[in-house]
Amino acid sequence: MIDTNGNMLIARSTKDLFLIPRMANRHGLIAGATGTGKTVSMQVLAETFSKLGVPVFVADVKGDVSGLANPMGNNPGIDDRVRELQIKNYTRQASPVCFWDIFGEQGHPMRTTISEMGPLLLSRLLNLNDIQTSVLSLVFRIADDHELLLLDLKDLRKMLEFVSDHRGEYTADYGNISPASVGAIQRNLLSLEDQGADMFFGEPALNIMDFIQTDQNGEGIVNIIAADKLMLYPTLYSTFLLWLLSELFEQLPEKGDPDKPRLVFFFDEAHLLFNGAPEVLLEKIELVVRLIRSKGVGVYFITQNPVDIPETVLGQLGNRIQHALRAYTPRDQKAVRSAAETFRQNPDFQVEDVITQLGVGEALVSFLDEQGIPGVVERARILPPQSQIGPVTPDERDRIIRHSLLYGIYERMVDRESAYEILVKKFEQEEALEKSAREELEKLEKQQQPKRQKSTRKSDSLLGELTKYAGRSLSRQIGTEIGRRLVRGVLGSLVTTLVTTAVKNKS
Repeated sequence: MIDTNGNMLIARSTKDLFLIPRMANRHGLIAGATGTGKTVSMQVLAETFSKLGVPVFVADVKGDVSGLANPMGNNPGIDDRVRELQIKNYTRQASPVCFWDIFGEQGHPMRTTISEMGPLLLSRLLNLNDIQTSVLSLVFRIADDHELLLLDLKDLRKMLEFVSDHRGEYTADYGNISPASVGAIQRNLLSLEDQGADMFFGEPALNIMDFIQTDQNGEGIVNIIAADKLMLYPTLYSTFLLWLLSELFEQLPEKGDPDKPRLVFFFDEAHLLFNGAPEVLLEKIELVVRLIRSKGVGVYFITQNPVDIPETVLGQLGNRIQHALRAYTPRDQKAVRSAAETFRQNPDFQVEDVITQLGVGEALVSFLDEQGIPGVVERARILPPQSQIGPVTPDERDRIIRHSLLYGIYERMVDRESAYEILVKKFEQEEALEKSAREELEKLEKQQQPKRQKSTRKSDSLLGELTKYAGRSLSRQIGTEIGRRLVRGVLGSLVTTLVTTAVKNKS
């Protein structure tokens, strides 16, 4: 609800708790255990920003947030909450929504190109190590230097194949390119494609400015991305949302401190963004969160436990709604203490004790005041949403999609000439040249074959004559030698006989 001063009424305790629009881009946190009311709190914030004319982006993990498209129906629990909090002029009202879906099943398809994703985020998506990441960066650099567009997965696969086949040509200029690393990247690309990520890469690429729209009544469009299927692939989910933040940071101009945000971004299951992230990526996340405020973008993280978010990021979150936490384990107890210490203490109660006692829809609330100072934490009840709690039906979703102004822009994938097509032609030319060279070689061999055969016959004839001559010569030598031995034998025998006879006669 919006008051007469344009402030956003979010919760009520002994006093009204307002989120000041000028401080809304100082980011925020909604935390609490499962079933304590985080999703409803996010819904209340989203529809209130929309009423203020601020576009919103929400990741719908469970499908519940789609109810923003319908007004609140008959709900006795909501009626009781309205009476309990003494809310005047409560109206049941829907918000203008636009449905999105990476897989193109429950909303407009969302795509980006491989080049826009970049090697750093893509390496996280592929779960690459440092060496493989460096090889991937080299492939991107070679593609840029050769003006080869990397639009979809087949472009990247063909580029990897090309670089691997010609790695010797690039070693001097780009460094060593390991075939083993290229093979590992190729295998991970196949795994990513099996997850359906090939639907995410291609054209037409998403225009970030399509998120920053209002309807004919001046209300901000609530962009809802279906994340129930996407959540089955946590790395894809977190990398995709981080890419969105990066794109917003790079494309939006500086806005300073606007009267209200240009866009508010809700990141549900935020712990997935930081789980297993390498140091270089964490530094990028921290940088984006810290600086995107000047672009007029507010980022609100929704998670079960505040300790899931790094302290350097947690320190940037000025607006907080803390639902109940459970303290069954030592880690839970540590989380309770950590959450309690981040609030500006209220002398009326012990924050650490109250966190474990909060009921559903209750929260510890602290918003920044007009000077940007965190307010004293209050135990409060979140206002009921004006839109439906729970998902819309598939027919209602389909009707909203088809009546969207964006319908037909992203539904059909375009495959223009890029690295894949260019490299396929190059490979075909290389194969044609190799085939032509082989044919020329075979032709030359056929032309040389009669000459070799004639030469072979002459060689055989000469060799025969030489063999015959050598045979006759050898025979003569053998005959002479045998004759000599025979003569020597006969004469020796004859001389021996004559000598013996002469000796006997003398005697």
